Amino acid sequence: MGRPKGGINKSHNKEEKLALVKRNLAGETLTALERETGISNSQIYKWTKQYLEGGEAALVNKRKPGNPLAKYHNKKELTPVEQLEYKIALLERELLKKDGEIVRLKKSIELERGDAKRK
Repeated sequence: MGRPKGGINKSHNKEEKLALVKRNLAGETLTALERETGISNSQIYKWTKQYLEGGEAALVNKRKPGNPLAKYHNKKELTPVEQLEYKIALLERELLKKDGEIVRLKKSIELERGDAKRK
């Protein structure tokens, strides 16, 4: 079913996660921890598994890159500097696409040459 519509994404810091994981490893049940904290037992289980596999570092929240152009779309008018930054970001995005296309084409050429040598 998932979270009800309109809910918010709650992030927990490393210390909160670590405290729950240690309590779980000390013998407290996932169900009891869920009742007390409101965090699903599957989420606590996932954190416990991450901790066992990667230690405390595995519990650190990872930053998501997001859309670098979003900050320009939300403004009605851009300053001249922001206009230039926006154009640069668009050109960088286009360049990345072209680089990806070049890599894809090189691989397809290598595959074609490999098939021709085998014949």
